[in-house]
Amino acid sequence: QVQLVESGGGLVQPGGSLRLSCAASGSISSIPVMDWYRQAPGKQREWVAQIASGDHTAYADSVKGRSTISRDNAKNTVYLQMNSLKPEDTAVYYCSAVTVRGTFWGQGTQVTVSS
Repeated sequence: QVQLVESGGGLVQPGGSLRLSCAASGSISSIPVMDWYRQAPGKQREWVAQIASGDHTAYADSVKGRSTISRDNAKNTVYLQMNSLKPEDTAVYYCSAVTVRGTFWGQGTQVTVSS
């Protein structure tokens, strides 16, 4: 089982930046795919970004050009750097790990973009 703990959320003004972290309980070097999702109040959870083996990355159109997903295998942590934040980015952000044993989720971290 993989335990994931997100952190780095908070209140930020429009145009600001945040870096979210997702710390795993074990090595992430063998996890083929890790994703970030988000869920805004009253909306379904939506996919945000992915980093796969070989550090291949992909982004939702809504964050492309403003966000960067990365991983530090030595720290067993995946990051989501978000810039030029907008009020519509307000949501709980979750990371997930896709493994051969199943998909594991963290508890989420709240991001609020407001002036």
